[in-house]
Amino acid sequence: MALGILIAAGIVGAIGIFIGLFLGIAGIKFKVEVDEREEAILGTLPGNNCGGCGYAGCSGLAAAIVAGEAPVNACPVGGEKVGNAIAEIMGVASEASEPMVAFVHCQGDCEKAKTDYEYTGAEDCRMLSFVPNGGPKRCNSGCLGYGTCVKVCPFDAIHVVNGVAVVDKEACKACGKCIAVCPKKLISLVPKKATVKVACSSTDKGPVAMKACDVACIGCGICVKNCPSEAIKVENFHAVIDYEKCTSCGTCIQKCPKKAIVQE
Repeated sequence: MALGILIAAGIVGAIGIFIGLFLGIAGIKFKVEVDEREEAILGTLPGNNCGGCGYAGCSGLAAAIVAGEAPVNACPVGGEKVGNAIAEIMGVASEASEPMVAFVHCQGDCEKAKTDYEYTGAEDCRMLSFVPNGGPKRCNSGCLGYGTCVKVCPFDAIHVVNGVAVVDKEACKACGKCIAVCPKKLISLVPKKATVKVACSSTDKGPVAMKACDVACIGCGICVKNCPSEAIKVENFHAVIDYEKCTSCGTCIQKCPKKAIVQE
């Protein structure tokens, strides 16, 4: 009996040693070499893994930068400081980047926007695509106000105020998660330094837009005619600002009859 136990123990031990040696040899033989720069870049990145850079987390971005598939300043969260540090690791010149922030192109709050019916149901903007007219608000392009963007923001930079999502410019890191999740596609990234913005996404013709919201852009073109920098145009009954030309003079804000252009 004792001999049988010893033999069994010896066999188990031998198998364990064999497996250990096999795994050790396999680990050496199939070891994937990691570029030291990739590890250094990963240590420099903020580690939020937000995906705002377009890659699957910080490790994905670090690998892409080393492979030359992404610029050194691709991390929207780290900004210029992180971009400069990564440029030094890569031994390249630092690339200037324009700080961006998310902006909600809507100000149709509970007072300004008209509603067609009272909605009671799941408080998720994405679910409202299954209800009549895409939601209770008469404007098909307006913020639904149920905070799906708030729930996905990893930086607590967006909140619903009186039925409309509002971005905190200082807290926003331009990761783009709110943009991706908004079913109405009314959130976009704009230069942080920009102070003049079109706070409306409606593409309805003027008479329809006015019936839906008191502050809707009606595509009248008055802003276009009065802009001294030719920085604004109307596309599909909707004013659009070219931030490369805009000087933030505020003329369009003063001239807009519906107050659809704001300054912040």
